Amino acid sequence: MTEPGYAERARAKKMAQAHAMGIDDALISDLVETFYRAVRSDALLGPIFEAHVAEWTPHLARMKDFWASVALEPGRFRGNPMLKHIAVGGLDHVHFDRWLVLWNRTLDDVAPNDAAGQVFREAAGRIASSLLTGIKVQRDGLGSGSSARKTLSC
Repeated sequence: MTEPGYAERARAKKMAQAHAMGIDDALISDLVETFYRAVRSDALLGPIFEAHVAEWTPHLARMKDFWASVALEPGRFRGNPMLKHIAVGGLDHVHFDRWLVLWNRTLDDVAPNDAAGQVFREAAGRIASSLLTGIKVQRDGLGSGSSARKTLSC
């Protein structure tokens, strides 16, 4: 029997840390389901998602895999969120700010403790900033990249 490699040890450590904070698949499922209920009823984001998500069940499953990959078990999600968001067109800081407001409200209701909430808040902030930067660079060229990161107010 061989000793686990670095990647396997890192994955096990991340999962143990997540579980110690109460982050597990059940929490991620509740978080994603609750968040997207809020998104779908939101006046700004709801119409965008309804126009681009044809089938919600597979979308929610992918989002659960995405957030599990972020907070629990790296490698569970396969995809390119940047290309998906660029394809939507018209997204700007107002949309990402609203996304973060809804995300943080959901965390206030769903996260089992402050530490778990912080894991998801920090990750969402980084993701929103990265996506917005990528969209602005795609739309406006490389000169917009650094200013795009500064536009998120949440």
